[in-house]
Amino acid sequence: MRRIDLAGVPVPLIGQGTWRMGEDRHQHAREVAALREGLDLGLSLIDTAEMYGEGGAEQVVGEAIAGRRDEVFLVSKVYPHNASAQGVQAACERSLKRLGCERIDLYLLHWRGRYPLAETVEGFERLREQGKIGAWGVSNFDLDDLLELDQPACHTNQVLYNLEARGIEFDLLPWQQRAAMPLMAYCPLSQAGALLHEPALLEVAQRHGATPAQVALAWTIRQDGVIAIPKAVGSAHLRDNVAAASLTLSADDLALLDTAFPPPRRKQELQMV
Repeated sequence: MRRIDLAGVPVPLIGQGTWRMGEDRHQHAREVAALREGLDLGLSLIDTAEMYGEGGAEQVVGEAIAGRRDEVFLVSKVYPHNASAQGVQAACERSLKRLGCERIDLYLLHWRGRYPLAETVEGFERLREQGKIGAWGVSNFDLDDLLELDQPACHTNQVLYNLEARGIEFDLLPWQQRAAMPLMAYCPLSQAGALLHEPALLEVAQRHGATPAQVALAWTIRQDGVIAIPKAVGSAHLRDNVAAASLTLSADDLALLDTAFPPPRRKQELQMV
């Protein structure tokens, strides 16, 4: 699979998301198995957060990577209400305990809250100096937020991006590309599933003998500097995700998708879920 440099480490363009994992104990074993199979298939980037299942997803990830930590590029996120200089320290240590490891490779502020960005950065830098995180970044930041942050040490911005949510293409994504700051796209297949039944997507999928989900993923990572982190808990979906990285969409494919899902022509408010 093609790779991209993220915080100084080559990672696959498609990783494994864990939103909604750790919420149902009856799904625990299945979720652990899915993450492990994803690692077997080369999906070595795993993204999680203390918010997901209120720590439950981190516990799932911890079990999945036990004995395999060296294979994983691990991303987690801190709640804004825990993002004071001292709060981020305690939150990170709780996450590390749930994850069963000594270091998070990339630690993100989940979204902006009441604490000044400088205070959160101070906490992140202390964690980096202690070796508890390798690097830090942000999530759900619009362009004005990144400009206010003004930190070359910020290694990524994780935002909603898919065919139905293209607003970032107007200004945020081009700015990150110029700044060589990778963008992590969450919900690359949208949420409710209606996207995968859109006629244009179905037509492009038929042209390539692919699934609509594979086309949607290939579309997301067509842009330079974009990493997609879909969630998958089934073997077939995991294998489809891996195959999507090798799918190249033609100019005709992209034009058809642009007609069905027009790119932004003006600044739009950053979308979040």
